[in-house]
Formats: sequence, C-alpha cells, structure tokens
Amino acid sequence: MALTGRFIVIVFVVNCGSSSIKYQLINMEGEHVMAKGLIERIGMEGSTLKHTPAGKYTIDIKEEIPDHKVGIRLAIKALTSKEYGVIKDMSEIDAVGHRVVHGGERFTDSVLITSDVLHGIEACCEIAPLHNPPNLYGINACMEIMRGTPQVAVFDTAFHQTMPKVAYLYGLPYEMYVKYGVRRYGFHGTSHKYVALRAAELMHEHMNDLRIITCHLGNGASIAAIKYGKSIDTSMGYTPLEGLIMGTRSGEIDPAIIPFLMEKENMNAQQIDDYLNRRSGILGISGLSSDFRDLESAANRGDDRSQLAIDVFAYKVKKYIGGYVAAMGGVDAIVFTAGLGENSPFMRDKICNGLEYLGTRVDPELNQVRGKEREISVRRARVKIFVIPTNEELVIARDTYNICRRIIKL
Repeated sequence: MALTGRFIVIVFVVNCGSSSIKYQLINMEGEHVMAKGLIERIGMEGSTLKHTPAGKYTIDIKEEIPDHKVGIRLAIKALTSKEYGVIKDMSEIDAVGHRVVHGGERFTDSVLITSDVLHGIEACCEIAPLHNPPNLYGINACMEIMRGTPQVAVFDTAFHQTMPKVAYLYGLPYEMYVKYGVRRYGFHGTSHKYVALRAAELMHEHMNDLRIITCHLGNGASIAAIKYGKSIDTSMGYTPLEGLIMGTRSGEIDPAIIPFLMEKENMNAQQIDDYLNRRSGILGISGLSSDFRDLESAANRGDDRSQLAIDVFAYKVKKYIGGYVAAMGGVDAIVFTAGLGENSPFMRDKICNGLEYLGTRVDPELNQVRGKEREISVRRARVKIFVIPTNEELVIARDTYNICRRIIKL
C-alpha cells in the first residue's frame, strides 16, 4: 500500500510487551476507538486474546500464540471478523502507530519507520533491554504482515528530550555520558504530553504559556515539570527505576546501599536488580501489597506498615512537586493521571494537603471523582488542580496520523 496520495483515516495502535500485545483501532475522523484488545501469555501456555469492539461485549479467544507475529495476525483476524470485527479487511488500516519505550538521544520526536530508524531502535536495546526488543518484535511483525502500510514509532522518551543538561546529567565523569549515554531520559512521555495539553485546553490557554506539573501515578510512577510547553525535568532517569517510590520499585536510593546489600545478602547483579525492581517500593515497605487499594484497607484496620507506605509515597510526590515549582519559578496547574492519580481521592488529598502556600487546595466535594476528567481545586485557586485520565494510545494515533498526512502533502 503506497503512502503517497492516500488519505489516512484508520490507525492501528500497537503496544508490545515481552509476552503481551495491547492494541486499539482508532478512526481519526472524530478520534473514536473502533475496537481494542489485549493479547497475553505470548509463548506460554494459556495464551488468550480479549477483543472488545466499541459498545459491545468483550470476546475471549483462547488460542496458541507462540510469538508476536502470530499475535498480530490474530488481532487483525479479530478486527476483520464477520461476527465481532469492525472493518472488512486489513486494507482498511491506513497506518500503524507503535509505542517504543526508549529512543535515546537520537529520537526527539515520533518518526516514520525506515530501515535506518529500525537500526536506531535496535541500538537503544542496550539501554532498554527489557522493553525495546518486544517493541521491535511488533514492528517487524506488522511490517511483514501489512507490507506497504506506513508504520510510525512513538517514543516514551521523546517528550523529555527538551530537558537541559543541568537536569539530565548525573554526577559521574562526563566520559560516561559521552561513551555510554548515561544520563536521565525520563519515561511516560506520551502520558505527560497528553494530560498537559488537555489541562491547557481546560484552562482555555495555550500550553506554551503555562507551567504545569504532571503526576503520572500508577504502579509505575513519574512526575514531570513542563515549562511553557517543554519538559524541563522528570523524576525517572536512565531507567524507570529512578525517582518516586513505586509499586515494587525502590525509586531513588543512596547508590552505596547496592554494594552493601549485595555483600550482606550475598546477591549478584541480576539478583539486586530484581530486588530493587520487583520486591521493593510500596510492596517492600508494607510487606503486604503493591496495590494502594489493599494498603488503604489495611491502614483503616490499623496496619502501621501499610499506613507508613502510604505516607512515604505521598511525601515523595509532594517533595517532587515542591522541587519542580522551584525549578520552573512557579506553577499554574497540577495534574493527576494514571491508575492511582485518576482513581484515589484519598491519595490526591493527602498529596495536596500542605500545598496551600502555592495558592491552591483541593475541594473535598469535587475531589470525589474516579477516572473522570475534572478540575478539583477550590474556586478562584491561583493554581488549578486537575484529574485527567491519560490516553497514550490517542497520542500515538495522533502522531501517526500527523506524520503520515505531512508526508502525503510533500
């Protein structure tokens, strides 16, 4: 399918993990989701596809899915099914947008995928060995199955490439940055970008005129300082392990703790990496769960460690907000998004309690919202506080649409 002269309408958004594929089919005329799905346990027993056409029930398909190519074929089969499909055949897909976790310094924006771009994504596998390889599986599968259909890569790290060196360099010998690219990259970029744009729209302002702090709070959590439309700092670093304490990730710790624990607990590099990424954070402090819903229930029953985990998390978020207010010379809006940010009135109130010096506070009644877009600050607050559900798939679809339309016009 040639790109030249083709009108782009339907975009297939693909997000590949090591053993999963999330997808959405989006009609860009009105930006509505035609169908979405989730493929799990690729290469394992019990692999399944959950396919949901818009406005209809979810279809569960149990089938052997040995690799990502078979998974993509199964997704397209579901999308074109006579029973529960939403398009007649694969030719109705005008473009494919791929989530790619790490673009390094090379990719500062979304790009049309070429052989040169593929080599660039492969080169970033060294600094994102868990994430970029599965992203490439999905890209290669789609390119082989949908030959001629334009494919676009949208990078988690790209939005943060506007950070200045003072924000992204570590206190290591400069040669480590030059030789190995060791620096802060930041993640969740598509989410931070979407909710910041949406906050500006709700304020009837242009994002380029605002200073916004976006709080993506889920099992993985990060905060970004967005000054006049550009990310100038963010909490995640070289990897998604740095920054806030998270569900199972430690967040920032004194680096000297790592060799100390390795010696005391007789751990090798792989074991300490697993310890910090999967056994620490909220789970490690509480000893109970990485899910804040479990912790809130336990804390209400008098569980001190669950309450402590909640308190530590809220304190860390508040500290980052304060730091980013200083870095930007003020703030106009604070946004909460992702699983916890969108759905926990309790945590939002706890984080914002004490921010009155900024000229804002949460309205208790407005704050009683879960998963819906709303301003939750009191009337006439100088700094607006919003709950905005994130929509990373829509950002990927928009970037894919815009890049393809731009190339067609050329």
